Amino acid sequence: MRIFREQYDALFARPWPVVGAAVLIAVTNVFLFAFDRPFTASDGVRNWGDWMLTGAGVLSRPDLIAPWLYSGSMLNLGVIAGALAAALLSREFAIRVPVRGELVKGALGGAMLGIGAMLALGCNIGGFFSAVSALSLSGLGMMLGLLAGAIVGLRYLVWELHRHPAWSAGRSVVFLASTRRTATQPWLGVLVVALVLVLPFVYAQVGHGPRGLFLVFGAVFGFIFQRSRLCLVRAFREPFMTGDGEHTRASAIAVVVAMLGFAILKFTDLKDRGEWVFPAAGAGALLGGLIFGIGMVLAGGCGSGSIWRVGEGQMKLVAAVVTFALGASLTRIALTATGLQQKLGVAVFLPAWLGWAGAIFLVIGVMAAWAAFATWNEATERFSLGS
Repeated sequence: MRIFREQYDALFARPWPVVGAAVLIAVTNVFLFAFDRPFTASDGVRNWGDWMLTGAGVLSRPDLIAPWLYSGSMLNLGVIAGALAAALLSREFAIRVPVRGELVKGALGGAMLGIGAMLALGCNIGGFFSAVSALSLSGLGMMLGLLAGAIVGLRYLVWELHRHPAWSAGRSVVFLASTRRTATQPWLGVLVVALVLVLPFVYAQVGHGPRGLFLVFGAVFGFIFQRSRLCLVRAFREPFMTGDGEHTRASAIAVVVAMLGFAILKFTDLKDRGEWVFPAAGAGALLGGLIFGIGMVLAGGCGSGSIWRVGEGQMKLVAAVVTFALGASLTRIALTATGLQQKLGVAVFLPAWLGWAGAIFLVIGVMAAWAAFATWNEATERFSLGS
């Protein structure tokens, strides 16, 4: 029993290595792309927003697919289930209610996530991580916007801390926190895992087998995110906040690994070369990335980060996801109604411009430069707040 206990603690008592988790995320995303489509959070979240607005009578969508059948929504629901299972198994689940100021920032940040994601045609996962992996120029454009947005958002938090500290002062409230003396949460975690594994068979019985597999893919993402605390917000924010570059290096490695997998699938014509190449290279990616970057710093979570933290019981991120959904849906309606949806940018498949070798080496070079900057800044603290 001692040996099994040690193995259990290795999985659930200590955080997983960030770099190893990043590689797992990248490989899982390649398999998901080979199966159907790569990971993005904003698509499924917008589906939730459309359902909310339809239920309120604001939107009429007779073609709207139910959240329990829409692939993007199923991925997100799987992320929540996977994070919930991981949090329960590690006794880290609790309902955490922050002070009112933090809830307001979560809601405001979530709305900005929705607006930015619709402008860039994807969140930081779909519009940056998966888009760069698919060799879309729009992904690199959104990366620049995310960097600028993270800096602006961080500057605001510093300003608030010095000028209006009372806005976020107070004590948060925690419910249902586990202790080492109780074993309830791990058993509930086992139950959640069992449900995630059973549901695909239930979906298959009613003729929706692939939908159940999206749930499983999402659960894998959520499980890895929760156990490793891997976070793209920290990848963009921490070099300028604390100087820590670990998540930046891990994210850069993940992009390179996923890009190589996507490139193989496209080069061998197993996937269409234009798939996941968004017509947002231009103002859409830059402005969307800027707004999204500010929003993710305010909310404390990005597209995927907000969702998997919901599975942990973080109520600030619940508020962020609700406004994320509404902001995405309303922004998409506005862009379509005004015709701006067609003017966000152009679709540029990098190998069509630079050749396969040139495109691959460009992405590797950009990611290497990003990681190198974070490592240099980690040692010198030149651009961190502590300098």
